[in-house]
Amino acid sequence: MSNPVQKVVLQRGMHYQMTSICRVVDEVVRCLDFSHNFHGSVVLLKPNLISSRGSALACTHKKFIAGAAAWFLDQGATVRIGDSPAFGTTLSVCRRWGIIEATAGMDIEYVNFSSTVKKKLPAGVTVDIAGEALECDFFINLSKVKAHNQMFVTLATKNIFGIVKGINKALLHMSYGTSHDRFAGLILDLVKLLPPALHLADGITAMHISGPLSGVPLQLNCIGGSLCPVALDTALLDVLGLEKSDSPLWRAASNRKYGGYDIDAIQFPLLSPLDFMNTGFIGPGFLQPVRFNPVRFLGSLLKRYLVSSRS
Repeated sequence: MSNPVQKVVLQRGMHYQMTSICRVVDEVVRCLDFSHNFHGSVVLLKPNLISSRGSALACTHKKFIAGAAAWFLDQGATVRIGDSPAFGTTLSVCRRWGIIEATAGMDIEYVNFSSTVKKKLPAGVTVDIAGEALECDFFINLSKVKAHNQMFVTLATKNIFGIVKGINKALLHMSYGTSHDRFAGLILDLVKLLPPALHLADGITAMHISGPLSGVPLQLNCIGGSLCPVALDTALLDVLGLEKSDSPLWRAASNRKYGGYDIDAIQFPLLSPLDFMNTGFIGPGFLQPVRFNPVRFLGSLLKRYLVSSRS
């Protein structure tokens, strides 16, 4: 794949204030030339809403979501918020972590990823994609910067895995989780399915040491944005001071010469990774297998059913 120059916007975000985040979104859009006519368009905000269990730290912060929503509403867009949580529904997770309260008064539709569109990936794998993720004019990826015990970190590209519908994510873990690199390649293939997309990363308060559900908070004070999730990930790995080759997703992108993998081919209109030195971010000490243990897999199915039935 060709390796064109990509832009990544990095900016400081000291606090979760909705107006400040809205202002940064405006800066990102202008710097990336993402200035479309959003009036009347359908915009899907896809945060990381992994679960209503554990800690709110595992999810994209409520004010980060609200700030992004406010900006697109100001442009005249129809705004939807949706995801496919590991446990629960979009609505139950948003209710649990105060997202509905943070967006009170906004004309927003919360959508569950319930419809199915079958897509065949370049590797020949057929996946069930949530129709709601594809049936929008613009896909706004609101990822959370955090550690991940299987994939090293969760950044922009990993968050796209959430467009796979419900239990099918667990099935892909079982069927294609024989190696971290193979699974990473599958996630990377999902990028091409997206409608026109903007990728924003909530790194104001990151989660490190462990993840994706439980970890330790780290004040990173960083917001990132790009039209290319791989480029945003590459830049954020430098921000975090991590060895990029420790990330299976970055390795997959590097092996394919995927646009955005080369830090030297990335332009930084505002701040650069060098402006975020010595963050203290600690990744997992070792990576757990991607493929679920069969007993764990069955237990996960049961937990998912019980949580969904109470949602």
